[in-house]
Amino acid sequence: MSSTTVKKVSVDHSPTGQLGQKYLVSGVTVSMRLWEEKPGEKQLERHARDYETVGYVLEGKAELLIDDVTMTLVKGDSWLVPKGATHEYRILEDFQAIEATSPPAHVHGRDES
Repeated sequence: MSSTTVKKVSVDHSPTGQLGQKYLVSGVTVSMRLWEEKPGEKQLERHARDYETVGYVLEGKAELLIDDVTMTLVKGDSWLVPKGATHEYRILEDFQAIEATSPPAHVHGRDES
């Protein structure tokens, strides 16, 4: 059985996660979130997640360190972090990006641990 629910989510009314992410629309197999970060605000240790992430940079600059590769992300770039890949982000300039995760990151606290 497929879902026929149509959703619209306003960023002004989106819940914010413990890491500062704003949860946008979420479906059964994919969800979106918005990141707005400044250099030095917070730094996570390298980590791996049990979901796949794709993202798109709206503004700013960051480094994505994934396994043994470092890539610079700037406005207009998109990226992929495979499920289970060890990675971290370093924010270099005021940064704004949209990410989609599959399965949805917020389900069962996947985003917070």
